[in-house]
Amino acid sequence: MSTETIRKPSVLFVCVHNAGRSQMAAAFLTTLSRGGIEVRSAGSQPADKVNPAAVEAMAELGIDMSAEIPKVLTTEAVKDSDVVITMGCGDECPYFPGKRYEDWVLEDPAGQGVDAVRPIRDEIKGRIEGLIASLTPAVK
Repeated sequence: MSTETIRKPSVLFVCVHNAGRSQMAAAFLTTLSRGGIEVRSAGSQPADKVNPAAVEAMAELGIDMSAEIPKVLTTEAVKDSDVVITMGCGDECPYFPGKRYEDWVLEDPAGQGVDAVRPIRDEIKGRIEGLIASLTPAVK
């Protein structure tokens, strides 16, 4: 089977402001999957800009999130994703049967400095590595 006929799995990360946790998760998944997974992120009440401490914490690992903009959660984004990972947005995320849903309980980096964001970033990275392994078992 050629790679053109294999559809990439798609993942949507959702948090309230789409400014910290979901942006870091999306950036890690984009980087670590090397384009093998379609990545989306959104917020139920998007902020005006991405959390500067999150941008700084990711830059320390060589991942540039400075151009990212928080996006509003849409029903279409959920419908178009195979996996929906929520991070503190509760019941505001639409539910569609047949999707894989996960709720990642992570501290909210809003209003915190980079020292407080680093452990959140590192926990997200570990979860992303596990997610990639679950979505691409044949890829090493």
